[in-house]
Amino acid sequence: MSSLNLDDFTDLIERPDGGVRRDAEARRERQIVPPGSLGRLDDLGEWLAAAQGAVPVRPVERPRVVLFAGDHGVAELGVSARPAGSAGELVREVLEGGRPVSVLARRLGVPVRVVDMALDCDPQALPEDVVKHRVRRGSGRIDIEDALTAEEAEAAFRAGVAVADEEADSGTDLVVLGDVSVGGTTVAGVLVAALCGTDASVVTGRGGLAIDDLVWMRKCAAIRDALRRARPVLGDQLQLLAAVGGADVAAMTGFLLQCAVRKTPVILDGVVAAACALVAQRIAFRAPDWWLAGHNSGEPGQAKALDRMALEPLIDHGVSVGEGAGGLLALPLVQAAAALAAELPERPEEKQPTEELEEKEPVEEPEAE
Repeated sequence: MSSLNLDDFTDLIERPDGGVRRDAEARRERQIVPPGSLGRLDDLGEWLAAAQGAVPVRPVERPRVVLFAGDHGVAELGVSARPAGSAGELVREVLEGGRPVSVLARRLGVPVRVVDMALDCDPQALPEDVVKHRVRRGSGRIDIEDALTAEEAEAAFRAGVAVADEEADSGTDLVVLGDVSVGGTTVAGVLVAALCGTDASVVTGRGGLAIDDLVWMRKCAAIRDALRRARPVLGDQLQLLAAVGGADVAAMTGFLLQCAVRKTPVILDGVVAAACALVAQRIAFRAPDWWLAGHNSGEPGQAKALDRMALEPLIDHGVSVGEGAGGLLALPLVQAAAALAAELPERPEEKQPTEELEEKEPVEEPEAE
């Protein structure tokens, strides 16, 4: 029997400090620029202050991109523009600096960490620090079989918790969370449709490398078939991740929950991160208070999940490449909000008019003759 009790997260996760947020709002009202004139940056600065428990808010100085990687067996059905089992190639390109997230991270000075959970490649082809948490080689084809065994799902979930602890212990003060996967958007669509009680067609998108109508129909059918397997296990989130998730998805779910426990803010990237967040919300309802939606990727499943969690994307530039790129683009906005909240001067106090010490003598009017 598993020793992992997901209900513990409900007790361990607290909301960001409401008292500190009120103090941050009061400070904002005293600053020289009128409240509301900076738009959403005001709200971001106050949210970050509450997450840090500090007024004035501290700058975000040690952010990190964390990408969980895996191949999904459902890709064998031809639901992706990329070949099944090719996520390892994407990971190598990220590590070598050739992917969009790599370029943006270099420009912004943000380190990128890749965590292999279920890539379908020889682990010796990648660095040890990338593969040390791997649970299995590829995940099962979720339309006809479980993605993971119960033991593998728990191991992946615990690995995500461990990575969150490693980041918090190393001083990371904000995480951009993304994935590197093939077939991942199909898995995400299943989870979102199952948890939101909607049909496959509502959540089926075109993926990061856009697919044509024929592939879209195959993807929709795969999500529909996997939904039949997901609905009977909706009451047990770990069983749901085993049935229709994957090792990377289970790890991201555990990572998000432990980040909330450790009070580490997270920017969510695309639909896979949003789907994991939706699962995590079912486990601990206060957890989404620690997350921001980085951007709108254009995936209908992402929009559905974010709406359910009441998270509004920070930017909408049509970035669908995945791999944390869109979420990383939102980081400078959060950093700018922190700088404005901390560094804008306050208005000088208005001097009260001094009372006259002596009363004026009344002027006598001349008597009428």
